[in-house]
This record gives sequence, structure tokens and C-alpha cells, in this order.
Amino acid sequence: MSTRRDTTALDDSRLPVRAKLVAAWTSVVFLYAYVDILGFFVPGKIDDILVGVVFEFDITQTLLTTFLVLMAIPILMVVLSAVLPARASRITNLVVASVQVPYAMFNAVGESWTYYYGLAVVLEVVLLVVILRLAWTWPRRVASPVAAVTGVHEEPLGTQRH
Repeated sequence: MSTRRDTTALDDSRLPVRAKLVAAWTSVVFLYAYVDILGFFVPGKIDDILVGVVFEFDITQTLLTTFLVLMAIPILMVVLSAVLPARASRITNLVVASVQVPYAMFNAVGESWTYYYGLAVVLEVVLLVVILRLAWTWPRRVASPVAAVTGVHEEPLGTQRH
């Protein structure tokens, strides 16, 4: 009698929290970039840029440097989420995502295209809430019974090398 293996089941391995955070921050970066790029199609937007104005501000080196710094934050979070130690990554994600929520909402202030910018804000806030939830619920490592008995730097009894 042969048993037939179910070949339709997909591997659903758990993705580490770090990978989920990196993916979420990458999505935030792409969303910010594409909202800005597609925003160039809003009538009058390029005309304003050509005369040196963006969102009621004169385009200056200081303004563009400020924009760069604001964009660099989620860009750097992609890397920091991956390389910082777990505790530092968790705290950094909680702080930065919390600060980014009001910043994301501010981007829609004064815009006449409420559906477009409103949807952009909703999507950005949803991603930031996902980041906050992932960081807040970051799983704790459970100490193995062997490590608890022997200590971290000792070998378990019976496995010492001679």
C-alpha cells in the first residue's frame, strides 16, 4: 500500500521579526517615493516647482536638505532594523514609527487632491501601525532548561570535552 504525499501544502515557515520590519520599512520608503513621483502629475505641481515653490515654501538648499533628512529616516530604518541588537532595534522602531505617524498625516495638510493624498496617508499609517505592532510584540527568547541550569557559558553536564 502506497501513501500519497500532499504536494499542495505550501511551506509557511515563520519569518523573523527583523525581516518583517525590514519589509515594512522598505514598503514605507517605496510608498513615500511613489506618492511624491505620482504627485508630479497633479496639475500645476511642476509649474510651481519650475518657479521655485513647493507646498508654499521657496525651494532652497535648506528645504531640500530638510526633505532629504526626512526621507533618510525611513531609509535608514531599513538597515537599522536589520543590524541593531534586538532590544535597540525594538526601541528604535517604536520611537521612529511613533514620530513618523504625525509626519505622515501632516503630508496631506493643505492638499486639494484629498482622495489621492488621503489614501497615501492611510496606507502610510497602516504600515507604521504594523511596524509598531511588530516591535511592540517582538517575541521574547525563552531560556532553554539546559541553559538555565548550567549557565550561558558552561557546557551541559555529561557533554564536557576531555
